[in-house]
Amino acid sequence: MEEEIKVPEIATDTLTESVSGATHSTGDNSMTSVDWPGTYFATLPCGRCEGIEMWVTLKSDGTYAFNTNYLGLNDALEEEFTGKFTWDQYGGIVTLEGLKGTYPGKFKVGENRIWYLDKDGNQMTGPLAEQYILDKK
Repeated sequence: MEEEIKVPEIATDTLTESVSGATHSTGDNSMTSVDWPGTYFATLPCGRCEGIEMWVTLKSDGTYAFNTNYLGLNDALEEEFTGKFTWDQYGGIVTLEGLKGTYPGKFKVGENRIWYLDKDGNQMTGPLAEQYILDKK
């Protein structure tokens, strides 16, 4: 007769708490361990212009400012958005709520930089991947 082995539930160092109506992870992650509030900037590749200047400001109160400027095109292509952002369940990715257009609005947060993610939440790959990293100013 085989003896049944019971495996205890695994305790983790990641707990959740409600902050401004959203659920956030409070373990050791970007949200809790990185000095993330601030403004980030990069010029992203653009197939129809000289580049897209992108500024993202993340504030400690859970709000953001998102600005773009399409270089080499008329000023009508400057865009500004403000709103609230949420953290993913692991405290490593923020999603900017309320963006219009084709912007996924997802960024992986690291020390002094954020990575612009595709619509599925994946980092960009290939020879231009480094150009999708916004550095803190």
